[in-house]
Amino acid sequence: MTHWLTIIGIGEGGVDDLTPAARSALNAAKVVMGPPRHLSMVPDTGPQRIEWPVPFADGIDTLLNHRGTDTVVLASGDPFWFGAGSVLSARLERNEWIAHPGPSVFSLAAARMGWPLERTTCLGLHAAPLSKMRTALHPGARLIVTLRDVAAVADLAGYVADLGFGDSEITILERLGGPSERITTDISGPFDAPVAAAITVAGSGTAIPLASGRPDPIYAHDGQITKRPVRALTLSALAPQPGEHLWDIGGGSGSVALEWCMAHPTCRATVIERRPDRADRIRANADALGQSLSVIEGTAPDALSGLPQPQAIFVGGGLSQALLDRLAPFAGTRLVVNAVTLETEALVLLHHAKYGGELLRVQMARPEPLGGFHGWQSSYPLLQWSVTL
Repeated sequence: MTHWLTIIGIGEGGVDDLTPAARSALNAAKVVMGPPRHLSMVPDTGPQRIEWPVPFADGIDTLLNHRGTDTVVLASGDPFWFGAGSVLSARLERNEWIAHPGPSVFSLAAARMGWPLERTTCLGLHAAPLSKMRTALHPGARLIVTLRDVAAVADLAGYVADLGFGDSEITILERLGGPSERITTDISGPFDAPVAAAITVAGSGTAIPLASGRPDPIYAHDGQITKRPVRALTLSALAPQPGEHLWDIGGGSGSVALEWCMAHPTCRATVIERRPDRADRIRANADALGQSLSVIEGTAPDALSGLPQPQAIFVGGGLSQALLDRLAPFAGTRLVVNAVTLETEALVLLHHAKYGGELLRVQMARPEPLGGFHGWQSSYPLLQWSVTL
């Protein structure tokens, strides 16, 4: 099958700014489909015109009903940068479609600000929560973000200020690339969509470090948390790689799974937690840090049924013979177990003799008041077992 679908990125300049190839595809189309704003930029010359519905997913089946008919989908700017292109191409064979991207909002904004795009964090917040910015907020950072609507400008300013970065300079960029383009640092509005913001971060807020073993206070917890030094050792042993999936069994606060997700935007995690209150807390931590993970309420190994196979598994609590038997068939999967109790340690030593791997014994001590002086207060020793099954 030769391509029947052409995905065209159109900007505020309308048809006049399209490439000759994009214009030719538009002229030859029997069906033109897009949001009302984009359709209004295209002269009605005869092809069937279909407004893309909200939510976006509802329009995909409508589009696929025209398979085999010369069809154009209109999208904003570059459809493959936080746009519709990747969603559509995932439902099609590679030879069914072709794309003609236009300048992205990020490229236009960087050009207006004079910022090097390769050193600027770009985030699509038109369909994502503002918390997606959280890990990128540190003094001196430059961010370009798209916003869902004009009301989100005030929400953005409030979010940044609440985190202690109220001194940040926020530039609002409206309708970039068209005759109604406007750029202002006055965030009081009113504004005209579509809207993006360029942020130079400043203030005394707490920046989240890039290295694993983030500060404990960024996670809400009830005391059940893998503490920062042990978490750093655990993530090092788990060794996340792009695109990999982690099972975190016995999630507690979810700190290990969340730092796995922070390692790379394509890392995914599923957390198994038996207590509903802790499961809710894990979800809240994920929301606050702008991370996406799946939380399963239940007890392993029963709760593992039907889950996609992981590339790495962390057991922070609740290790049992039944669980180890359930995990044994996952050949090639990395397993890391942190054992504190004598019973768990005995299981680890028994299976280390069978499967091999590395053992690491860790005991930490912190200074505590002792009379008028200080002494070392030791924590429970921890035995870490890391192995590839």
